[in-house]
Amino acid sequence: MNLVIHDLVQRFDDPRSRRSTTVLDGLSLATGEVQSLVLVGPSGGGKSTLLRILAGLDVPVTGSVTFEGVALPRDEESLRGYRRGVGTVFQAYNLFPHLTAMDNLLLPLVHVHGLTDTEARRRVAEPLERFGLTAHAHKRPAELSGGQKQRIAILRALVVQPRRLFLDEPTSALDPEMTGEVLDMIDDLKRSGTEFVLVTHEMGFARRVADEIAFIADGRVAAHAPAAEFLDRCRDPRVTSFLARTLHA
Repeated sequence: MNLVIHDLVQRFDDPRSRRSTTVLDGLSLATGEVQSLVLVGPSGGGKSTLLRILAGLDVPVTGSVTFEGVALPRDEESLRGYRRGVGTVFQAYNLFPHLTAMDNLLLPLVHVHGLTDTEARRRVAEPLERFGLTAHAHKRPAELSGGQKQRIAILRALVVQPRRLFLDEPTSALDPEMTGEVLDMIDDLKRSGTEFVLVTHEMGFARRVADEIAFIADGRVAAHAPAAEFLDRCRDPRVTSFLARTLHA
C-alpha cells in the first residue's frame, strides 16, 4: 500500500450558528510501501475524519488522495465503486440488530456483491471457524459480547475480500478482555497479509502491528515515521507527551 495525501482540507458547516469548523487543515502525508498505517493522536485532531475520507465515505473540500498512484474519486458513482473494494469497521459495530451474525455477514455478499446464498455461506464458513465464531453465527447482536460483535463486524468487512481495511478505534468501547480478542484478530490479519489503516489509542498494539505511524493533531500530520522510530526516537514534544500518557496509562 502506497498512500500519498496532498493538502487535504475538510470542514463542516453548522447551519444553526452559520459557522464552519475546519477539521483537516492542509494535511499532507506520504507513506513508503507499507502493509499497515496506524493513525494516533489526541481526540478531535482529525483522525476519524481522515479515515472516512480514505475509505471513500466523505469527500474533502480540497486536496487529493492517491493509493498506488491512483487518485481517490470525488463523484458519488465512482466512490460507490471504490467502497465496494474496501472494508470499513467502526467502534460502534453497526450490525443489524434484527439479523443473526450469519445474516449480517451474508447481507453484503448477496445484496451488494451479487453472490448466491450458497456461494456466500461457503465464503464465510472458513473465516468464522478461523476466528472462533462458528458457534455464535446463529445469535443476534444482543446475544453477543462486545468482543464477539466487533469481531463479526471486522469479519463482515473482510469476507467481501477488500483491497484493504479501514478500522476506526475498533476497541474503544470494549473492556480489556474483549479488547484482547479484537486485537488478536487484527494481529492475525496482519500476519496473513491484509493491508489496513487503523485509528487506535492502543499504543502497545500499534507497536506490534504498525509499519508506519502518523500523529494527527489540529488537522495536520505533526509527526510520521516507521513504527520503531516513531515510538522510540521521536522528539516532537506533542508526541512525547502523548506517548507518556498512553503507553504508561
